[in-house]
Amino acid sequence: QLQVMESGGDLVQPGGSLRLSCVASGNILTIGAMGWYRQAPGKQRELVGDITRDGKVTYGEFVKGRFTISRDNAKRTIYLQMSSLKPDDTAIYYCKAYINFADRWGQGTQVVVVS
Repeated sequence: QLQVMESGGDLVQPGGSLRLSCVASGNILTIGAMGWYRQAPGKQRELVGDITRDGKVTYGEFVKGRFTISRDNAKRTIYLQMSSLKPDDTAIYYCKAYINFADRWGQGTQVVVVS
């Protein structure tokens, strides 16, 4: 059974940092791009960034250098390092992975930025 699982969400103060992880597991024949999305209350889901197997990263326009995505192919894991967090970054962060020729989503991990 294929599974995409996020972890690392937490409550953090403005200006703080947080690292999220996403691991893909199960009967994986092929895995392509993986990425992070987020959805704030009352808003549409938006792209944070995605990364290819070769490590090419594309970021959403709002990131502006505050976030970094990295990948460990051997562990089938990607990471989202977030810094200078703002209250507007409060959202559920979802991971998406292209596994066995289809997009697979995780359940999300909650990030809350509050004083």
